[in-house]
Amino acid sequence: MLNFKNISFSYGSNLAVDQLSLQVNPGEIYGLLGPNGAGKSTAVMLAVGLLTPDKGSMEVNGQSPAEPEVRQQVGVAPQSLSTYEELTALGNLQFFGKMYGLFGSELSERVEWALEFVSLSDRCKDIAGSYSGGMKRRLNLAAALMHDPDFLLLDEPTAGVGPQSRNSLFENIEELKRQGKTIIYTTHYMEEAERLCDRVGIIDKGKLLAQGTIQELVKEYGVKDRVFATIGGAEQELTGKNHIDELSQLQSNGQLEHFRTERANLEQVFLNLTGRKLRD
Repeated sequence: MLNFKNISFSYGSNLAVDQLSLQVNPGEIYGLLGPNGAGKSTAVMLAVGLLTPDKGSMEVNGQSPAEPEVRQQVGVAPQSLSTYEELTALGNLQFFGKMYGLFGSELSERVEWALEFVSLSDRCKDIAGSYSGGMKRRLNLAAALMHDPDFLLLDEPTAGVGPQSRNSLFENIEELKRQGKTIIYTTHYMEEAERLCDRVGIIDKGKLLAQGTIQELVKEYGVKDRVFATIGGAEQELTGKNHIDELSQLQSNGQLEHFRTERANLEQVFLNLTGRKLRD
């Protein structure tokens, strides 16, 4: 559905995307993960034809993303909210539907579906500016879905939302996958990618550092389960090769008070690849 081949793009002297190559398969959720400023949003803008690469080539469903017929197949929920706060939710969706050529009963049916899908039907006549952060994000998603696109690009879709709206958005995205939609999902929240994504690509400083399923990345980058034991009231990580033997020895010596394990996960892979230094 999406094919980037050695894409590079700069904002002046700032290289935002550096020889980026990736493929997104039809029907999958592909997580594009990276720290703040890694190039995720720039990659999304390139994918929808809002930016033209300095080098490389890219295709959406076999065609240039700059072509109008290709854009008709693509829905975008940008990190910066695309909706108009002075309009109601109803007015927003009517506007976006008309922009995609929907009118009459087709427009009305699609607006009704979108409002119901994101659970905003009961607040559809309220001004969008009065909405909570989570409601605005759900309206942002509804606007991206008005023309029933095959391919969705969701850029940090849960930024600034509470737990209930976040879970509702997760359920929306899982339902869209069941409908056969192809989705790129950018985030720096590892638990979101672990729940939603079939494959992930980790990007930093505009470069793709790794991609694959979470299980593949955990195996490839040597991330291991970690075991911690509480001894004398203090917790310490076991560093030997055989944790069972270590725990048995501590138990037989009467030293072991408690132990716990941390399963190998995507966050450990991410930190190993991008570093542990703070990014603000």
